[in-house]
Amino acid sequence: MSTSHDDQWLYTISSKNKLIDLNFKEIWRYRDLLLLFVKRDIVTVYKQTILGPLWYVIQPLFTSVIFTLVFNNLGNISTGGIPPFLFNLAGITAWSYFNNCLSGSSDTFKKNENIFGKVYFPRVIMPMSITISNLLKLFIQLGIFIGFYIYYLSTGANLSVNANLLLFPIYLLMMALLGLGIGMILSSMTTKYRDMTVVIGFGVQLLMYMSAVPYPLSEARKKFPEWVATFVSYNPLSQIIEGFRYMLLDTGSFSWTGFFYTFTLSVILFLIGIIIFNNTEKSFIDTV
Repeated sequence: MSTSHDDQWLYTISSKNKLIDLNFKEIWRYRDLLLLFVKRDIVTVYKQTILGPLWYVIQPLFTSVIFTLVFNNLGNISTGGIPPFLFNLAGITAWSYFNNCLSGSSDTFKKNENIFGKVYFPRVIMPMSITISNLLKLFIQLGIFIGFYIYYLSTGANLSVNANLLLFPIYLLMMALLGLGIGMILSSMTTKYRDMTVVIGFGVQLLMYMSAVPYPLSEARKKFPEWVATFVSYNPLSQIIEGFRYMLLDTGSFSWTGFFYTFTLSVILFLIGIIIFNNTEKSFIDTV
């Protein structure tokens, strides 16, 4: 019997890919696996905890209380007439989603080295599944925010949303792209430099305070040194969090220039992240 040389393989697995390979077609082909990992992340994250999903509620509430006591009561940070607790809860809700996407995807290679060494699938599916599964936590926290929003309205607080609420899906997309893009870049770096995990944990905490989470941008411009205020103003996370509060609480500032700047930078960082990630997966198993 002779074997025909005209047979075509369905898939070819090779490390010799193009330098720039976004791989979106293959990601779509493995979409069922992506959904399976999303389900796994949701089910297992708090499986052996005492309070389970209640941590989704406890974490932002306690952080909001601490921010209110320290920054608003002790530090006398103005929130523009908005109840300080609600102001902080809005910022923390947006920040938590970005933080969870970044932290969850920043150690993808190290955390999944066993499965990556045994079976092939597009590695980028792992950080993508983390970004999608974190949407559940975000929407639970948004539900808590809405509950307190209604409570403060019933007590006579001057609260309102504005037409920018229509931009909510785009703000959500920008948070996901930023967290995923930066997370994939950092994940590629941790394959060679293990101490990056310590730097990431420390750096993320610093980034929160430089992203207008516990204060409005107007206060940063008034009270920070000029170079710090400039950094905070051009920080894309500050633009996202300020815009998030602007559409939900109708306070703060909004500019289309800042919006398009943030959207463009989010897309660029995501594309850079996926290119670096796809190139790292070719040889990471030798260094991880």
